[in-house]
Amino acid sequence: MKILIVGSGGREHAIAQALAKSPKAEKLYCAPGNAGIGQIAECVPIGAMEFDKLAAFAKEQAIDLTVVGMDDPLVGGIVDVFEKEGLRVFGPRKNAAILEGSKAFSKDLMKKYGIPTAAYETFDDPEKALAYLANAKMPVVLKADGLALGKGVLICNTLDEAKAGVKEIMQDKKFGSAGDHMVIEEFMTGREVSVLSFTDGKTIKIMSSAQDHKRAMDGDKGLNTGGMGTFSPSPFYTEEIDRVCKEKIYQATVDAMAAEGRPFSGVIFFGLMLTEDGPKVLEYNARFGDPEAQVVLPRMKNDLVDVMEACIDGTLDQITLDFADNAAVCVVLASEGYPVSYEKGFVINGLSKFDTEDGYFCFHAGTKKNDAGEFVTNGGRVLGVTAVGETLKKARENAYKATEWVDFQGKYMRHDIGKAIEEA
Repeated sequence: MKILIVGSGGREHAIAQALAKSPKAEKLYCAPGNAGIGQIAECVPIGAMEFDKLAAFAKEQAIDLTVVGMDDPLVGGIVDVFEKEGLRVFGPRKNAAILEGSKAFSKDLMKKYGIPTAAYETFDDPEKALAYLANAKMPVVLKADGLALGKGVLICNTLDEAKAGVKEIMQDKKFGSAGDHMVIEEFMTGREVSVLSFTDGKTIKIMSSAQDHKRAMDGDKGLNTGGMGTFSPSPFYTEEIDRVCKEKIYQATVDAMAAEGRPFSGVIFFGLMLTEDGPKVLEYNARFGDPEAQVVLPRMKNDLVDVMEACIDGTLDQITLDFADNAAVCVVLASEGYPVSYEKGFVINGLSKFDTEDGYFCFHAGTKKNDAGEFVTNGGRVLGVTAVGETLKKARENAYKATEWVDFQGKYMRHDIGKAIEEA
């Protein structure tokens, strides 16, 4: 099979590596890809939002399967374009990707179908939002309705912070048109857990749990980022919680989307809060998480091609997902100053060590090659250093050991990814 991956980050590198293990994968392409992905796939200089060019390339090269990794093209309708051209593509159609594309839609869906989530209100007028906040119990959570690279969520502890947040999202448009509408919801407390799943629109199969670390600095301080690291599985995601989620959340979401005439085929990411009242949905994503994919996919024993084709063909009920009885930890190596401002173009040293060490992975997120053929930094999140181990503690030790192999000017990382494991 010839397979095309759409995207350019660490998630797409993890997907490419998983697909490359399949005996069915004869040739991999990635558009636009990055320097690390270029080691296992042919990178194609077409942007992820250039749907017509991507579809034309897929037809010219007789691509058998296209896998869309990113949220923007999914929400923009790339799957519809490919299907119209008779091309096989993995991911939800535009009318289903709205599950991530609009927080207001997803909150309304959960309310309508009784899926547990935080109480909320939606606003398209900043003055009405401010009037609502005047009598709201603090803290509250403000969410830009649209896509905001995982950063359009503000936790406000005081009324003044909330007022400033409304200005930031709806009036100053910090997150662009994503802030035209806004959701204000109650602040939930508890452990956060991420659960990825495959679905063919009828059947849903749950992958291993994970937990992301969004804040830029140790101790969950600093600005929100796209993710500074993650671990899998989560020790807080117990069999009892899994049972409740399967009963009240997972299948209920798939069934709700089907009932709305928006059957969802692809990956649903469930962001959960484990509250005193039971698990509740924080958010949905319509694709693999980044960096969750970097710890979940290396632990999956299945042939990823088989699973994705079953989702497309509606035969997921015939698949049993199988994960290794181990753990994985990913530590993101970022550019100093991320997520605000940072320099690029610094040479990255030490990457060759990963080619000789079993159980260690280095997923490229923001890299390219310079004229001398050297890997250089080309983004805020540069690399995702992942390691597996028999236990979460051992995987964490291995991951941090591996971060020492890599060096570049301005290298920055958190030092407490998965620390909660040891404190549990």
